[in-house]
Amino acid sequence: MVEKRRVEPELGDLLPSLSTPIPGPRSVALVEVLAETECPALTTRRVRRRERSGAPQDPIVWARARGANVVDADDNVLVDLTAGFGAMSVGHGHPRVVAAVREQAGQLLHALGDVHPSDVKIELLERLAALAPWPSTRVILGAHGSDAIEAALKTAMLKTGKPGVLAFEGGYHGLAHAPLAISGYAARFREPFQAQLNPHVVFAPYPDRDAVRVGDALDAARKAIGSERIGCIVVEPILGRGGVVVPPDGFLAGLSELARELGALLVVDEIMTGLGRTGARFAFEHDGAVPDLICIGKALGGGLPVSACLGSHEVFEAWGDPDRESIHTATFFGHPIACAAALATLDVMEEEELAARAALVGAQLRATLAERLAGNEYLASIRGRGLLVGVAMKGEARALAVSSALLSRGYITLAAGASANVLSLTPPLGIHPAQLAGFVDALDEVMRMARPL
Repeated sequence: MVEKRRVEPELGDLLPSLSTPIPGPRSVALVEVLAETECPALTTRRVRRRERSGAPQDPIVWARARGANVVDADDNVLVDLTAGFGAMSVGHGHPRVVAAVREQAGQLLHALGDVHPSDVKIELLERLAALAPWPSTRVILGAHGSDAIEAALKTAMLKTGKPGVLAFEGGYHGLAHAPLAISGYAARFREPFQAQLNPHVVFAPYPDRDAVRVGDALDAARKAIGSERIGCIVVEPILGRGGVVVPPDGFLAGLSELARELGALLVVDEIMTGLGRTGARFAFEHDGAVPDLICIGKALGGGLPVSACLGSHEVFEAWGDPDRESIHTATFFGHPIACAAALATLDVMEEEELAARAALVGAQLRATLAERLAGNEYLASIRGRGLLVGVAMKGEARALAVSSALLSRGYITLAAGASANVLSLTPPLGIHPAQLAGFVDALDEVMRMARPL
C-alpha cells in the first residue's frame, strides 16, 4: 500500500502564526516614521479611534502577501478578511496576475492615453463591454473608483442637462470632490469642503430589508427629491462601508422606474459589490434591475489601480464629438500594466468560478456565524450577500474594539458603518475554509470576552 504524502498548507492558505505581539517592534518603529512623514490627519484618526473604542488602533506594516495571508514587517503571518479593501478578490499576488504584470512591464510601461492608446487597453475595453447588459456598450476607464463615479456624474449631466443628484445616507462613493458631494456616509467628510461641492445633491434614507418595505423606501426617495431637478440617481446595490446593509427586494428596480419618470439616469456603484463579490457578476442582477451606468473598480485590477464606467452607446453619445481637446481624460487612464492585470484578473474570476464560490461560501459563513454567535448579548445581526458579510453589533464603536482584538489574534478585519458598529468581512473569494473556520473561532472568543462600552 502506497502511503499518501501529507500536503502542508502554503503561504496563502495558512492560519495565523505570530512570533511577536501585534504590532511587533519593527512595525512600531516604522509607524513612528509614518507619524513623522504622513499627513497628520491620518495619525490623529488612529488616536480618535482608540479613544472611541477603548482599544489599541496601532497598525501593522505589511511586507508581503499571498492568497489570504499577509506577512508583516515582523514576519508575523496573518489572515486578511478585507482583501485589501476588496481590491484583492482573486487573492494577494495571484500568479496569473503577477505573470501578466511582469510580461507587460517588459513590453510597454506607458502609452499615450486617448491620443495613441496601447493594444492592451483596447483589449480590456472590448472585454469590459462584453460584461455589460446592453447590446452596444461603451466604457470610460479610470484609475480609481472615484474616477468611475465622476465619469458617471459627468455623463448624466451631459445626457440630461440636470445638475441634481439623488444619493443615499450611508452611501460611500469616494472622497474626490465630485464623489464626495454624493457620499452620504458621514456629513463630517463633506462639511469642510461644502462650499466647493455640488449644491444640487439630496439624500434619501438607505433602506434595510429587515426594517423597511420597498414601497416606503421609494416614497422616502421621492420625498427627498422635492423640487430638485434630478438628472442622476446614484446607489450602491448593498451598502459597503456604510455597514453592509442589504435593501429590500425590488428597491433597485423601483429606482430604475423612478429614474425614468424623472428623465434621469440610474447609476449603480458596483465598485465594492461587483465582479463576483456578492455571488453574481454584478449585485444589481439579484434585483432584476438594469441601470443606465455601472461603475466598477477595486477587484478589477487584481491589486493595480484601474476602474471603469460602463454604459450604453445611446447614453455615452451625450459626450458628442469634441472639436478640440478631450474634456475628460488623464495621463494614467488605461495604463498598460493596469489593463494587463485587469485582463488576467477577469480570466481568473471566470476560470476559478469565483462568483459561484462566493455565493456558496458566503452563505455557509453567514449561517455558521449566526449559529456560533446565537445568544451573544452584543450581537445585533448577521447580514450581507455572497462574501460581503457584516456582523452588526450593539454599541457604538464596538466593531473597532472587536477588530483590534481580532488583529491581536492574527485576523485582519475592518469596522464599517458611521457608528463603527459593524464588522465588515470581504475576504479573497478563494479563501481556504480552514482560515474562515479559524476566524469564526476567534470572533466567538472575542465576542464572549466583550465588555460593555
